[in-house]
Amino acid sequence: MREYLLTLCVTAAVTYLLTGPVRKFAIAFNAMPEIRARDVHREPTPRLGGIAMFGGLCAGLLVASQLFNVGKMFDLSNEPRALLAGASLIWLLGVLDDKWGVDALIKLGGQMIAAGVMVWQGLTILWIPVPGVGSVSLTSMQGTLLTVALVVITINAVNFVDGLDGLASGMVCIAAAAFFMYAYRIWYGYGVEAAAPATLFAVILMGMCLGFLPHNMHPARIFMGDSGSMLIGLVLAAGAISITGQVDPDLLQAATGSEREAVKATAPVYIPVVLLPLTIIAVPVADLVLAIVRRTWKGESPFQADRGHLHHRLLEIGHSHSRAVLIMYFWSALIAFAAVAYSVNSASMWIVLALAMLSAVGLFMLLLPRFTPRVPGWAEAVVPPRYRRSAAVEQPAADGGAGETGEAGESAEAGAAGTAGPAAVSDERPRATARANGSTAIGARGHHPWERSKAGSRG
Repeated sequence: MREYLLTLCVTAAVTYLLTGPVRKFAIAFNAMPEIRARDVHREPTPRLGGIAMFGGLCAGLLVASQLFNVGKMFDLSNEPRALLAGASLIWLLGVLDDKWGVDALIKLGGQMIAAGVMVWQGLTILWIPVPGVGSVSLTSMQGTLLTVALVVITINAVNFVDGLDGLASGMVCIAAAAFFMYAYRIWYGYGVEAAAPATLFAVILMGMCLGFLPHNMHPARIFMGDSGSMLIGLVLAAGAISITGQVDPDLLQAATGSEREAVKATAPVYIPVVLLPLTIIAVPVADLVLAIVRRTWKGESPFQADRGHLHHRLLEIGHSHSRAVLIMYFWSALIAFAAVAYSVNSASMWIVLALAMLSAVGLFMLLLPRFTPRVPGWAEAVVPPRYRRSAAVEQPAADGGAGETGEAGESAEAGAAGTAGPAAVSDERPRATARANGSTAIGARGHHPWERSKAGSRG
């Protein structure tokens, strides 16, 4: 565990330290697309955050390869090299898209090529354990097709949900944390060495997201862009493929003592394997499916961007930007950790009751978009200013900043339940072309939302 913690810290530190210089490079390189009608942010914001995340990935793999226990994996398995090869291709494609724009079909082809490279180097699904049937071996063609499909689905699910500040990186970090708990239990608890690469991938993915989040939280100073969203989607898919299609269920059966226990131990991820993204990143996949259905129903291309994603709908019903992100975090964590809890003890009634209560809390949060709790006067010194009664009286509009920043959002005043339409966006846009989001490349930001509003930095 100490070696994994060291890898996590190094990955997060490298990603965090690289993001600042990458932001300045993106501004100098003019990697700041014009504000679009569907965007939430009001000022051109640099992209290319995926460069820093890729640097964190390389640093994490390099450090892990030099460690005593984890480093043995690089001699016994080719999966880390396969991940690095596929990640390099998908990252390069994302960088080109962030700067110049790449056609959707070309991006889809690039995603398939990256998945094919990983398959060629050995990171593929070899069999599918099916409860009541046993292990079903796949032919080379079947394994390749299933692997490519899983990679493409996961990449696009993460890419589609990347629409608000900190949303994609936070949700993937939650999914990676849950996945690490599951993979580490299979590797360390049952002694299955084949689960070690998936455990490493999850740790590195957490480090990439944690290192980038401080720069990407609302209001974001930099976006990860497609170079980042497709990269973390591929890393998450690689871990899923590794533990689902590479771990021999017979080893689990020998460790648990029965086929029934082995099935229960791996049930959350392979009933069937295509459901893996639904249990680990259920919210992004649901958003992906709804977007495809919505766009094809209108006769549009499935890759045609719009403002109908789940996070957009949360803004429309009145949630602030920060609250919409936290709600998405909540549901992602609830589903991901529920799958892990089920694999530990599927017969516990306490797990069912806890899930029911947490689901009720989540629904309650959805139904109160404009509710802002206020704390007693004696506790105001230890809570954010927007929760203080005095601040509520002096600045009645200071709560949350009304959801104004994102990569694929809608109007800047989305917190007002859709009161700011396209016309309002176009009226404000001429003021937002002079500088990068969050002031200049090296300037400081205001400490409070209303201070930035007074200064005119957020429009």
